Amino acid sequence: MSKRGRLVLILAVLAVCFLFLWPTLQWYANTPKDQQALALSSLENIKDYSSHKASSDVKAMKAAVKADKSILLDENQKWLEKVAKKNYRDMEQAVPNPMTLYDALASFSSQQELEELVEKRYRDEILKNKKYYQNSVKLGLDLSGGMNVIVKADLDSVVAAQKDNFAADEQTLKQTAMQQALETLTNRIDRFGLSSPTIRQQGEDRIYIELPGSAETDQINSIIQGRGILNFRLVDNDATQAFNSYFMQHPDSTFDSQGRLIDPSIIPDDCEVFGYYTTDEYGLDQRIGYLAVKKEIILDGKHIKSARVGTEDLTNRPSVNFTLDGEGTAIFGTFTSANVGKSLAIVSDNRIKSNATIQSAITGGQVAITGFGLEEANNLEKVLQTAWLDVPLTVESQQVIGASLGDQSIRQGITAIAVGLALIMIFMLIWYKGAGINACVAQILNLYIMFSILSAFNLTITLPTIAGMILTIGMAVDANVIIFERIKEERRLGKDRASSIAVGFDNAFWAIMDSNITTFIAALFMSQLGTGSIQGFAVSLAIGVVSTVFTALVVSRLMFDFGTQALHRENISISWRLK
Repeated sequence: MSKRGRLVLILAVLAVCFLFLWPTLQWYANTPKDQQALALSSLENIKDYSSHKASSDVKAMKAAVKADKSILLDENQKWLEKVAKKNYRDMEQAVPNPMTLYDALASFSSQQELEELVEKRYRDEILKNKKYYQNSVKLGLDLSGGMNVIVKADLDSVVAAQKDNFAADEQTLKQTAMQQALETLTNRIDRFGLSSPTIRQQGEDRIYIELPGSAETDQINSIIQGRGILNFRLVDNDATQAFNSYFMQHPDSTFDSQGRLIDPSIIPDDCEVFGYYTTDEYGLDQRIGYLAVKKEIILDGKHIKSARVGTEDLTNRPSVNFTLDGEGTAIFGTFTSANVGKSLAIVSDNRIKSNATIQSAITGGQVAITGFGLEEANNLEKVLQTAWLDVPLTVESQQVIGASLGDQSIRQGITAIAVGLALIMIFMLIWYKGAGINACVAQILNLYIMFSILSAFNLTITLPTIAGMILTIGMAVDANVIIFERIKEERRLGKDRASSIAVGFDNAFWAIMDSNITTFIAALFMSQLGTGSIQGFAVSLAIGVVSTVFTALVVSRLMFDFGTQALHRENISISWRLK
């Protein structure tokens, strides 16, 4: 490869690495801690926060205008001026100059339009930070603190309970039950706002869960082993109307930060308020309102034997049909006979997923729910399946790692890398004089490339990963030592600078490649066959091997050639014994 080709290649690699590393830099260096906490919360919490902040901001702006109609926009409201100018141009009206806060608010057709715009600004900012986190290098539990849990699913009990109701074979039933257990756990854990959980199947009947950050052990156990999550309750229409009237007047002071009513007296003592959700086009739950339901549970989800999506006979519209067991049939028949014409809500994980009117008494145990599209019907079917599959989950092992231990590990890891790098750089500068500068630059770029690749693949840094980086530092300098010693041999034979460098790199090439290829193969097998800490060490080692070869053979070679051709040097500062 020509010198110009090497330069272009190095610049291209460094530019691509910077793009890979940008989300990590933005997340850890440019995102405040409070914004990180928001970005790591669940999508529902982000929605609620953005909505409440927008409502509060609009209310504050209206109060400011009421107090002083001539008040100007402050620095934090300059974005509103741009939108207002566009609104005036769209309405073909003269743009006020100067733009007052009153003028800006008057450019919007309704308060709802303004609130949606403000909410979008909050939401976009939080989601941008969330995207930075998703594309950045993560810290493992041993560095960030948190909890890992292994949950065992009792698939044999599922097979025993549902064998007569499930048409497919036993293996298919187990796979369906595991998929449902994974989906249920994911929904429950995300709903509690726990940051960035890792949930994956391990083997046939186990689920591995990682929960970074602080989490209460009892809370996690209650989430994992929750029972009676799905149930049927009667809707109190009068209480719902009273609550909605109150909520419209006090949108930002109705609930506390935990979603509980600040003033419980606005609804009867025998009722509680839940959000009414539908599924948007992205498959996420979207709250469309609130309903007040009775605390008394009419029917628990454990009585559902099966659920499937069908169609109505007359209208051909989607319906969800489910079958109740004997006890559930008797309970539901008695209840529906006494409450014809009233509304019945299906509550799942404290969310209302369906609000249906009881058209007639249902006494045969066969229930059909209608009034929604096909996608909503499929989603409701999954909700009902959560109940009838009812996969028993038990916590098999649980390990809590304190955040303070993680902070200490981070400091020790950074110290180890810094001290190791500094000592090696000092040794190379003393032993190899000017050529040692090439090795130092190669070492720094080596770590830069490693971090960039970790960020590009959203990999997690753990203590074994740091160990792999430290080992890579030693391996990288070893490649430089081989090259420098080969160059010194050529200089002893009396060759000039250019020839010594060219022959030295050529002779060192296969020695470096042989050692690094065998190391890469070992790291590859460890990453495939190992788990946990072994896998983390192997991945960082494999990345380090690739970056080491690049910096030793390409970057270091270009620096030598630059000294020869651009600086016109004839001697090589590479040894105390050679001139």
